[in-house]
Amino acid sequence: MFGLLDAHNPLRSGLVFAFCLLVSNFWSSLMLHAEEFNYDESKVPPYTLPDLLKCDDGTGVDSAAVWHTKRRSEILRMFEENVFGKLPAGKIRLRTKIRSSVPDALDGQALRREVTVFFSDDDSGPQMDLLIYTPVNATKPVPAFLGYNFGGNHAVENDPRIHLTESWMQNRKELGIDNNQASEASRASEASRWAVSTIISRGYGLVTIYYGDVDPDVDDGFKNGIHSLFEKGDAPRAGDAGGSISAWAWGLSRALDVLESDNTIDAKKVAVFGHSRLGKTSLWAGATDPRFAMVIANESGCGGAALDKRVFGETVNRINTSFPHWFCINHRKYNNNEAAMPVDSHMLIALSAPRPVYVASAEEDTWADPYGEYLGLYHAGPAFRLFGKKVFESDKMPEVDSPLQADVGYHMRSGKHDVTDYDWEQYLKFADAHLR
Repeated sequence: MFGLLDAHNPLRSGLVFAFCLLVSNFWSSLMLHAEEFNYDESKVPPYTLPDLLKCDDGTGVDSAAVWHTKRRSEILRMFEENVFGKLPAGKIRLRTKIRSSVPDALDGQALRREVTVFFSDDDSGPQMDLLIYTPVNATKPVPAFLGYNFGGNHAVENDPRIHLTESWMQNRKELGIDNNQASEASRASEASRWAVSTIISRGYGLVTIYYGDVDPDVDDGFKNGIHSLFEKGDAPRAGDAGGSISAWAWGLSRALDVLESDNTIDAKKVAVFGHSRLGKTSLWAGATDPRFAMVIANESGCGGAALDKRVFGETVNRINTSFPHWFCINHRKYNNNEAAMPVDSHMLIALSAPRPVYVASAEEDTWADPYGEYLGLYHAGPAFRLFGKKVFESDKMPEVDSPLQADVGYHMRSGKHDVTDYDWEQYLKFADAHLR
């Protein structure tokens, strides 16, 4: 056996070289795996952001008018083609039905209603349930927050009268979700993320929807949810066909359609809110629907507020591998190729200008790249300045638990990836300044 190591024998020398190469590749593979996700600021690769204020033909954007009439539509098209895909397209007829109305919810603080929204004439077809809270003492329509929840509407408040969500859910036995269905044990499982009493006491409404009502969060070939209304047959999907994030954004706009006919909520003062993947969704909803008066992205990370070209924490390759249904197929061209992307998060955030935008991070949520989230908002600044808005002047992010608020807002909260009362306190303060 040891005779194989005779370097004077050509065959044996070749085997020695092959063996060494195998060992070298093995260790290189181990090192690559260990360093697959970068959390070291010094290892962020050099990158160049696409110019926010330069049109495709090379002309500069020097006014709000040019932004609105030319540059904004160019950026929106690039995100449709390369990131999220197009929103579902096709005619639908929205119908609504009151499922319940409770005039004394939250110990008498709120009127709580459940409204089923049908997307077709078929009562058994795709539909979503709105859970709507408004202050009982309101004398006129109130501004409101609109956002998806992860656990079902029944998970927002501990009240057995709230309808138990029947839509498909990801299994989480610790939250009472088994066989992809919610159970009574899952009630109030997400209540800590929704400061409902505080929101109501401050004079705001809250509207939430289980995101799986609109599109199940699973790679199912887009055969369920609202896709079943618009995509027929088994033809391959176009590269720019919208993924789940576009479907969820579309659903938020349909909820706003309904709220425009609601006499308890001021539909011109609705802030769209989302956490994590739903923070990506709120940014895309704000970009595609200018009716939203404010946009809030809580710890939205890669594909959201964080600059993808920093390749810090979660990457484009990882997100497309783990969640291939979220984005359009064309987005996969940038797996391990972020430098080639014609857009980045600063452009996504800028699509909401001049409306107020709030981006939030968490200190321990390095996967979402807090500094990248701040930089995404910072580099969106030039678009807001076109409208005379006040934005951040420094690329140095604020200290932990030290919010910055102007016509845009940012904070990095201590703690982990979550939504807390602290976050809501900042959003309410921001809303007081911009929606009142």
